[in-house]
Amino acid sequence: MKQVYMVTYPTGKIYIGKDSVGSYRYFGSPDIAVVNRDFENLSEAVKRDYTVRKQILWESLNCSEAELAQKEVEMIRKHKSNNPKIGYNRWPKWCE
Repeated sequence: MKQVYMVTYPTGKIYIGKDSVGSYRYFGSPDIAVVNRDFENLSEAVKRDYTVRKQILWESLNCSEAELAQKEVEMIRKHKSNNPKIGYNRWPKWCE
């Protein structure tokens, strides 16, 4: 199962990614340094007890890798997760 998913962090920001095998444990690979900087601003209580949420936005049993990549970009743009104020995606580049 190929999927496009959205991960929501306790920072309030999101990351959208794709998974070609449908692993429900995969959470993508946002820039960890950027995520860590945002975590520094969280309270100590939140840093010690937080939840990361993963939502499947789209899935297909038989789409091509090209269609999967297209859907990922479509969802990044739709949810504006490439806007540094909203999310952790850095591609496609955000233009205001």
